[in-house]
Amino acid sequence: MSVLFPHPETIAAEVFAELPAEFRRVRQRTPWSDVRRGGKPIHSFLEGPAFDRDGNLYVTDIPFGRVFRVSPSGKFDLVTEYDGEPNGLKIRNDGRIFVADYKNGLLEIDPRTGIVSPVLERRYSEGFKGINDLFFASNGDLYFTDQGRTGYHDPTGRVFRLSHTGRLECLLATGLNPNGVVTNLDETVLYVAMTNANAVWHLALMSDGGVTAVGTMLQMSGGIGPDGLALTSDGGLTVAHVGMGAVWIFNRRGEPLFRVNSCGSDLVTNVAYGGPDRRSLFITDSGNGQILVAKVPVQGRLMHSHAAPEATASAVPQ
Repeated sequence: MSVLFPHPETIAAEVFAELPAEFRRVRQRTPWSDVRRGGKPIHSFLEGPAFDRDGNLYVTDIPFGRVFRVSPSGKFDLVTEYDGEPNGLKIRNDGRIFVADYKNGLLEIDPRTGIVSPVLERRYSEGFKGINDLFFASNGDLYFTDQGRTGYHDPTGRVFRLSHTGRLECLLATGLNPNGVVTNLDETVLYVAMTNANAVWHLALMSDGGVTAVGTMLQMSGGIGPDGLALTSDGGLTVAHVGMGAVWIFNRRGEPLFRVNSCGSDLVTNVAYGGPDRRSLFITDSGNGQILVAKVPVQGRLMHSHAAPEATASAVPQ
């Protein structure tokens, strides 16, 4: 017997802000784009949207090692430019900015000075495959995905937890290109986008710190696969479906409620809820170098953690 899901309502996104010409590189090739974009020259690749408490939106530019701050009016300012490949970005409750850098590991960026500092460059003297995205739990624990170029040919993508005390644990080592990551409302389940499986997995988080009952929460089709994730205030899951030009909003049971369609390219990579009521869904259109926005009927969950981990480069396993 087949299960009939509700037909999702379609919502159109519009352009909120566009990377100005002064920041667009004359189409260039980089080591990142040679692999990720098939050798095509690119002007930018925006990712990692996250809001600070003043309503500014931070985004990364992976191939050119840049982080931008976008004002509520849509004005871009360059926060920093460095030798790296910044992807996921999250802002902790204390205002500190953390970045999952594919080339350099876990970094911290000072939003006032633009100084980039290493937090975690490797594990037990071994480098990461290439970390992708991150999420702070309410107690300050940091979850992040180590993606590399894993997939069905090499199912060794990893998911890590860096506790607020500085303990680094590998929770999963059989991922198929693990990407976006977020917990459910009571933080008993970790959702991980497995891009090359075109699925979102769930990992049951046990009270002793372990993980069990890993399975599929959502099986998607078309495009490339799920990328960035966010949670709605009632526990639903919001998924950027890269290659489909769409963001899906599911309820807590995994039923599709809304499809937000890009007004630009198919390369919609990540999402963040903003606005005074957190009912504005902001989307990075990485193909066009734009940030899109859509008014949605659901409210996004507040992303700031309520506690701050004290782990630094000297406090975690090297």
